[in-house]
Amino acid sequence: MLTRKKRKASCKIWIEYKGKPVLGKGGAEILKQIEKEKSISKAAKKLGMSYRYVWNYLQKMEKAIGEPVVQTYRGGKSGGGGARLTKIGESLLSEYRRVEGYLGEVLSDEEYWEAVGLKISARNRLKGKVKAVEKNAVTAKIKVEITVPTVVTALISREAAEELNIKVGDEVEAVIKATEVMIAK
Repeated sequence: MLTRKKRKASCKIWIEYKGKPVLGKGGAEILKQIEKEKSISKAAKKLGMSYRYVWNYLQKMEKAIGEPVVQTYRGGKSGGGGARLTKIGESLLSEYRRVEGYLGEVLSDEEYWEAVGLKISARNRLKGKVKAVEKNAVTAKIKVEITVPTVVTALISREAAEELNIKVGDEVEAVIKATEVMIAK
């Protein structure tokens, strides 16, 4: 029997541009190695891939987005040639790492999956209306008036607030995730 301990959620990530895949796990590994080795041939060797395969992969990416992701430069008589990621290459790799990290965190969070499966107690979910949104450089403070009425303040990342497009007056749920409950008098 397939037990819960033996199952594991998994997913594949790729970045698209205009509906076409640009960067997946293999491409991210290529860009990581080029960033580390400062050379396409050394990156290919480290990954156990042919130089031609890596070069063709990079060309396919560049064709899809219309910009080079790697800049190459020749060495002189003493060698010294190499490669580096362009700004768009760095941006693609950074975005892939961000999404990979976020999804890895979500997939390993058993409490999240219980919440999605509606196995969360009702007292941990509070419905309310957003009364204030304060965005700083890194964080956003969201004040939620709970129907009871009470106001809950959540401190989330600015990025999350923007991705959720949270505005004053939105109907939301405050989902409380805690490892302990404390009582104060």
